[in-house]
Amino acid sequence: MITSPHNDKLKEVRRLQRRREGRFVAEGEDLLAAAAAAGWRPAYELRAGVDVDEALLDAVSGLGSGTRALAVYERRWGTPAGPLCVALWGVHDPGNVGAVLRSALAFGASSVVLGPDTADPFGPKAVRASMGAIFALPVARVTRVDQLPAPRTALVAGEGEPLHGPIDGTLVIGAERAGLAPAVVDACDRVAHIRIAGDSLNAAMAATVALYESTRVRPR
Repeated sequence: MITSPHNDKLKEVRRLQRRREGRFVAEGEDLLAAAAAAGWRPAYELRAGVDVDEALLDAVSGLGSGTRALAVYERRWGTPAGPLCVALWGVHDPGNVGAVLRSALAFGASSVVLGPDTADPFGPKAVRASMGAIFALPVARVTRVDQLPAPRTALVAGEGEPLHGPIDGTLVIGAERAGLAPAVVDACDRVAHIRIAGDSLNAAMAATVALYESTRVRPR
């Protein structure tokens, strides 16, 4: 059992909680179970009272209440895939990124793709918000819209046609305040909006509503 705060594994966990490297941390028994169910094997696990002193594990936890278990995994990057892909462009909030992953898995998306200037999907906050979806859904990175599965639908508040019916190809979503840059919208094949009474939805809400609308009328 680890009893020293200077242990190399604890040092790595502390470091991974703060910055992006080739590995990432998942905390909590539910996340570890989701990883195992999806076939992910950890580099190592640390369980309170089994592998490490409980107080030491709480000290490296990113959760305010501490944790009973955490594990370190190697990052995995996939490739953009259809028939239904969700792309995030300039979404800075890792909680939104994780929530989009969760919704994408729930509504049967084939992959989630991260464009430039988007939060790290393997960061602690995004991993927690994904509720295990990070392990069950391919996550990819691109730098250009033309790397996404076609056709590409840009979701823009108040512009284009109302979103209705199945979405094939890629749904491209921007940040809540800035939205999608004009160059990104121009590179897409179609522009659509969600009919709402207010001005806009955040990225996670927009993705969830759009995915629901797409799958609501899609034969299952």
